[in-house]
Amino acid sequence: MSDDNLATAARQIEHAILNPDLRPVVKTFFDETTFTATHIAHDPVTQKAVIIDSVLDYDAASGRTQNTSAQQVLNYIQENGLTVEWQLETHAHADHLSAAVWLKEKLGGKIAIGENITHVQDAFGKIFNAEKNFSRDGSQFDKLFHDGETFSVGRLPAIALSVPGHTPADMVYIIGDAAFIGDTLFMPDYGTARADFPGGDARQLYRSIQRLLSLPDKTRVFLCHDYKTADRHDFMWETTIGDERNNIHVHKGISEDQFVTMRTNRDKTLSLPHLIMPSVQVNMRAGHLPEPEENGVSYIKIPINRM
Repeated sequence: MSDDNLATAARQIEHAILNPDLRPVVKTFFDETTFTATHIAHDPVTQKAVIIDSVLDYDAASGRTQNTSAQQVLNYIQENGLTVEWQLETHAHADHLSAAVWLKEKLGGKIAIGENITHVQDAFGKIFNAEKNFSRDGSQFDKLFHDGETFSVGRLPAIALSVPGHTPADMVYIIGDAAFIGDTLFMPDYGTARADFPGGDARQLYRSIQRLLSLPDKTRVFLCHDYKTADRHDFMWETTIGDERNNIHVHKGISEDQFVTMRTNRDKTLSLPHLIMPSVQVNMRAGHLPEPEENGVSYIKIPINRM
């Protein structure tokens, strides 16, 4: 992430802070099953909207999907007369399946992710021995954002910033004064994302976080997940850059080497996400199920002794 791109993002945020009509309205739906926050951000003047990190309900025991979570999003969009321009993914999630395909069919909007999704597709395509015609060029998505690329949501300026570390393809989408940061950071009392998935890198994660923390203090920050803490009993998914500077894992005085040691040791103690097998296989395909086999049925693979 270049300094020029950060400077552009900071100017956009500062301008929106001074001009309330350039701040998006944000509505969040929280799925307690996967601890995932799906955000809807819209321009209050044009009613143009984006959906960020949607959830397709999946029952691992039966292999059945449902649209209960996504239906809540659809209802909100329709009840408020919003027009969806984008279905944004902050990364290829390992803990929930994306509902972007279903929501696009119902509401429209281009499905987008960071351009480094190609690295994720290559790594997990090999792990899951994906079908021969599985493309590893990101073409399943409508748009691949590069670092610093600008776009808009109605009248609202927006910019995409690359923040690798949790995965190679993690992106932050800044719309007006609001930053949707995926799994890079959690609430300040909870810490930071793991970095031990294929292509993850704790050192990259630290540097990505430091760039984020250089944004203006009043930047609104919207997270993808929350897991509560021993001292906090409510789920939370909104904070600020100013508050994140007191994050328990990366506050002032924590060096890069200290963070890498902490993150590496901590990651060794973590179990794989419950839904990593179906999630990655679907999300690396932009939310599409794997290609049906001869009998017309899609299958999720489970590699034995591989992960």
